[in-house]
Amino acid sequence: MRWFVAGAGGMLAHDLLDVLHAAGAGVVAAARNDLDVTDPAAVAAAVRDVDVVVNCAAWTAVDDAETREPDAFRVNAVGAAHLARAAAAAGARMVQVSTDYVFDGGATQPYAEDAPIAPVSAYGRTKAAGEWAVRAESPDHLVVRTAWLYGAHGACFPRTMARLAAQRDVLQVVDDQVGQPTWTRDLAELMVRLVESRAPSGTYHGTSSGQTSWLGFTRAVVASARAEVRLEATTSAAFVRPAPRPAYSVLGHDALRAVGVAPIGDWSARWDVAAAQVLAG
Repeated sequence: MRWFVAGAGGMLAHDLLDVLHAAGAGVVAAARNDLDVTDPAAVAAAVRDVDVVVNCAAWTAVDDAETREPDAFRVNAVGAAHLARAAAAAGARMVQVSTDYVFDGGATQPYAEDAPIAPVSAYGRTKAAGEWAVRAESPDHLVVRTAWLYGAHGACFPRTMARLAAQRDVLQVVDDQVGQPTWTRDLAELMVRLVESRAPSGTYHGTSSGQTSWLGFTRAVVASARAEVRLEATTSAAFVRPAPRPAYSVLGHDALRAVGVAPIGDWSARWDVAAAQVLAG
């Protein structure tokens, strides 16, 4: 099986490429400097003779998207449409990475894969548009939503908190946003398992099981880093950002179970496995 990975310079793509190479898969990797996903001719020329197209390319500057939504839309929606159209032309399966930000964060139970979307930020709107474009352009698609990603190959929450914990005596951390910290290696392996299982086209949730707050995650990070710092709970209102963050970002995994693909394990156990690699990165 031959894979094409767009956005190959990113944190998730690094781990996906490692997983694919370890499995002996054929891979064509295109980083941002190699391929402009907003250029339809370039995308069509790049996506040839492959079996799977994975879109890891994205505008991920959530706050900047509030004032630059057209730019974010070109990458997250138009770029996704170009890749999906090229995948369909090549007879390849399309895998689109999406986000919890397509929901409004107002739920109290895990979001089902078919729950109504209601993005409240520019980033969320552009990613929701990308989902729509992939479904419209590629009949053979997997939309994989994820959240709270961390990994060894990019800036991420645990590495930032470990650094701050080493510099400060006290850290205030938000305790009223709840989600599922998810290791990019685990997500990469899940996406490969989904493709290899020949899962039906549709939407799946690629997050760790369980849930915690940012404060709860920070406690785990500080313990792994063996940092001596006092943690204090605070609220989202104390850290106002240009883009609203979902208060509740817990995604359900019924669709995975329905097709016989095991969800990622509990976030805490997976952090124990990932911590040394992530914090050393």
